[in-house]
Amino acid sequence: MKTYKDITTKVFELYKNEFGREPDSLNALPISGSDRRYFRLPGGGSSVIAAYNPIIEENVAFIEFTKHFHKAGLPVPEIICVDDDKLAYLITDLGDKTLFSTLPNKYEQVEFSKETINTYKKVLKILPEFQVKAGKSINYDVCFPRKYFDKQSIMWDLNYFKYYFLKVGGIAFNEQKLENCFLEFTNLLSEAESDFFMYRDFQSRNIMLVDNEPWFIDYQGGRKGALQYDVASLLYDAKANMPFSLREELLNYYINVLKNHLSFDEEKFRLHYYAFVLVRVFQAMGAYGFRGFIEKKPVFLQSVPYAINNLEYLYNNKLIPHQMKYFDEIIKQIINSNLREKYRSNSENNNELTVRIFSFSYKKGIPDDLSGNGGGFIFDCRALPNPGREEKYKTLCGLDKEVVDYLDAKPEVERFLNNTVNVAGQSVENYLSRGFYDLMISFGCTGGQHRSVYCAEKTAKLIRSKYNVRVDIEHVDNPV
Repeated sequence: MKTYKDITTKVFELYKNEFGREPDSLNALPISGSDRRYFRLPGGGSSVIAAYNPIIEENVAFIEFTKHFHKAGLPVPEIICVDDDKLAYLITDLGDKTLFSTLPNKYEQVEFSKETINTYKKVLKILPEFQVKAGKSINYDVCFPRKYFDKQSIMWDLNYFKYYFLKVGGIAFNEQKLENCFLEFTNLLSEAESDFFMYRDFQSRNIMLVDNEPWFIDYQGGRKGALQYDVASLLYDAKANMPFSLREELLNYYINVLKNHLSFDEEKFRLHYYAFVLVRVFQAMGAYGFRGFIEKKPVFLQSVPYAINNLEYLYNNKLIPHQMKYFDEIIKQIINSNLREKYRSNSENNNELTVRIFSFSYKKGIPDDLSGNGGGFIFDCRALPNPGREEKYKTLCGLDKEVVDYLDAKPEVERFLNNTVNVAGQSVENYLSRGFYDLMISFGCTGGQHRSVYCAEKTAKLIRSKYNVRVDIEHVDNPV
């Protein structure tokens, strides 16, 4: 595994070898849900993007597809050069503006502007150019991880949903009934014509806007598959939160555009479309669970409520394939679970700053940051006097009057709290002035029972008295 220094050195040398000069700087771009790393390298009055990916087969797919699409006149970045070992390459810089960045980004569905709707129509007009026109002559032998979106690929997505969302999210299910339903569902999806290029991750974050025109990236997972999958991915892109009436309008627009490229049975197309919507929503939920629960990247969990809203729409409008009776039971459980409210970010729930205060035990680990902001403050209470060492306090906790009185009487505890509130207060004031929505403050002690609970409660009281903010408090490991 190469270190960050190894990666940046490789990228730096690739640029230097191509342009005969050093870049002005090397700026790392935000990490997303993959192992790929991207960098912006300005120099000579312009800039390029460098990509590093340890999976060579995936790089080969992206490079070959890009060359093919570029030759076909499609709006994709140009490959400038590729390192000899195919671990890194340079492409043209399309900027930072994505289609997603122009959306309202509200939990409540709001009307999209005419400009945004027109952009979606531009995107949907180009999509068949990838799927049908360019897809006819593309080299599918370079596809990674597989050449076809076939029954096995569908089962991978469904099992991704089962193991990384249902199981980890605490949704009960009958394994045999679910497997039977998966098999029936896979057979239904396999009926759709699938001799087209399937972009695979066709969503608003992978569409760049350059002078308000769409450009396309991140198609390295492309393979041969059904047309419906990509349009379902775009229109049911969870956090884009498109009004459902607009989804139908844009689906109709896409179907009419598609008729210029090939003949098809529209009724069957729509039947299979909603099946692909469902499998795409399932796949996305599996990804959110894996990235959020397993890889501890909580920003992905913020998309869970949107995905549940999508499931609820499909369920309420009877768009779940009628033969998948057990899916109805599973989806109803998800809709009625607490997952939607649990993972709604505070920025979507309200327009005020929320200070979230936790107590925890260092034996069990630091609480996860579900806001995606990076964790805020973590204060270690283990240097404070420990009432847990005295027999009369062992069965009590930091909420009990006896423990509160004990710690209130210790001057070092008062100093500790004043210092922590002063430090955290600086961020509270800054966040309020900048319109931020979330700050996390955690207090840890050995057992998560006495000192951390006491400090969390005292800090919550002090912040409430000093600032006009919402304060939520949670005692993660308090056993009492």
